[in-house]
Amino acid sequence: MFMVTLIIGVPLGRYIARVYAGEKTVLDFLAPLEQFFYRISGIDPNKEMNWKENMVAMLTINLVWFIFCFVILVVQQWLPLNPDKNPNMLPDQAFNTAISFLVNCDLQHYSGESAATYFTQLACMMFLMFVSAGTGLAAAAILMNALKLRTATELGNFYNYFMKSCTRILLPLSIILAVVLMINGMPMTFHAKDTITTLQGDTVTVSRGPVAAFVPIKHVGTNGGGYYGANSTHPLENPSYLTNFILMVSQCILPFAIVFALGFYLKKQKFAWMVFGVMTIGFLCLVIPTVISEVHGNPAIIKMGIDNHLGAMEGKEVRLGAAASGYWAIMTTVISTGSVNCMHDSTMPLSGMNELWAMMVNCFYGGKGVGFMNFYIFIIIAVFMSGLMVGRTPEFHGKKIEAKEMKIASIVALWHPLLILAFAAVACFVYVHHPVRYGYWLNNPGYHGFSEMLYEYTSSSANNGSGFEGLGDTPSKFWNITCGFVLIFGRYLPIIGQIAIAGSLAEKKFIPESAGTLKTDTITFGVMVFAVIVIIAALSFFPSLSLGPIAEYFSMK
Repeated sequence: MFMVTLIIGVPLGRYIARVYAGEKTVLDFLAPLEQFFYRISGIDPNKEMNWKENMVAMLTINLVWFIFCFVILVVQQWLPLNPDKNPNMLPDQAFNTAISFLVNCDLQHYSGESAATYFTQLACMMFLMFVSAGTGLAAAAILMNALKLRTATELGNFYNYFMKSCTRILLPLSIILAVVLMINGMPMTFHAKDTITTLQGDTVTVSRGPVAAFVPIKHVGTNGGGYYGANSTHPLENPSYLTNFILMVSQCILPFAIVFALGFYLKKQKFAWMVFGVMTIGFLCLVIPTVISEVHGNPAIIKMGIDNHLGAMEGKEVRLGAAASGYWAIMTTVISTGSVNCMHDSTMPLSGMNELWAMMVNCFYGGKGVGFMNFYIFIIIAVFMSGLMVGRTPEFHGKKIEAKEMKIASIVALWHPLLILAFAAVACFVYVHHPVRYGYWLNNPGYHGFSEMLYEYTSSSANNGSGFEGLGDTPSKFWNITCGFVLIFGRYLPIIGQIAIAGSLAEKKFIPESAGTLKTDTITFGVMVFAVIVIIAALSFFPSLSLGPIAEYFSMK
């Protein structure tokens, strides 16, 4: 899976760089469609914007999308394409759902087939999965442009990058994937539930719908929100091991490709390979022990004398197996997709820790666009520290890193752990002091129950969307509202900070390379960046992980 993704990711990165550079590509015939949207909206895609204007454009259009989808969710039962007669969403659940899909998290405090209509799945959820992914890619394009320019205040046009991201990257990939998935048995219909007789002779109803249209962007856009509540463990959303392979590759290709697109766009491919190498080492440090842990199975079951040669199969699908489930569990948390092909709540304690750590670090590949943007913050910190070590003014790509950039980078780096740990502490306080009112939250007491609450806020802040589903977050106004605010703050403030740094550096005078310039495309610098990531993540999150999955692991001994 990894090697196939890499083989596709490199040429796709070259293509993406050409799209953002305005060079000729095979999909230029889509330009009239883009011009149509520009004409009806009155947008001039050629108007150059500074970093502040780009961020205002991003926030404004995102606000419009939120209002649009919130309204749809609270009135969905009266709208068309509702053959199963699903009811309206409550306001707090609609707020959480609209925000979640808007920010590319797709945290689902509802079950898709019973809480959403076909119209809602398409006009709200699927629509937001396209535009949220386009937003992330557009932000990455602005950052790449800032790194490329020598001295400039104007960094391109958000709407131009956004439109091209949707029409020339996301849409073509989604159409190709949809055809492949339909051929492999994924439903594509507007008919209501079907009635079947099982092998046991029971009569059951099975939800259907336009699943094959929905699932491709779920993965290509690293969204992760399932059409069904069971997500990619559902046999109609992930029918076979082949579709599992295809879906796994499809959700990784853009996070991989964006890193290589950076190298082609800046004409610094060695720098891109350094970034990819650090990300890959971090990924391997998480995925290898996870797969081993899941394949070896639960030692408590082995001690009972029960054959456990298939591995830890609780919460997993037999058609997929423990190894593929462990690989998916880490990849989906590393790249912020959040889709699941097994229940993370049932994975082994150290696997759960690695899933948490993948989201806490939040920069090993990451979601499309924002993965490198999060990594960029650690590069800024590493450059500054390296400069201090050798007694030189820190420089990155010919621009001085000074106090202003370091302050913003520090705030962004600390913002993620602040959101997670502060809200997890509040949830623990509320649960302990109001056990009668909120007692349904936790099906698992002790260490694992704490991990469930910690995971929910980690997933929200990382815009991931997966969960330890033993947590009773539905129906719960507390979780709907608090996670909603974590989703907002975890998405937009880091992007604003990252683009602000890029804008600040772009305005500075370019300094040509000299013998004393810090090389940022070397293995040595890669080790420095990796050390900064590990130190910041370990110092911020290790105590909370010790109270959750690590303590649970030792309790099994």
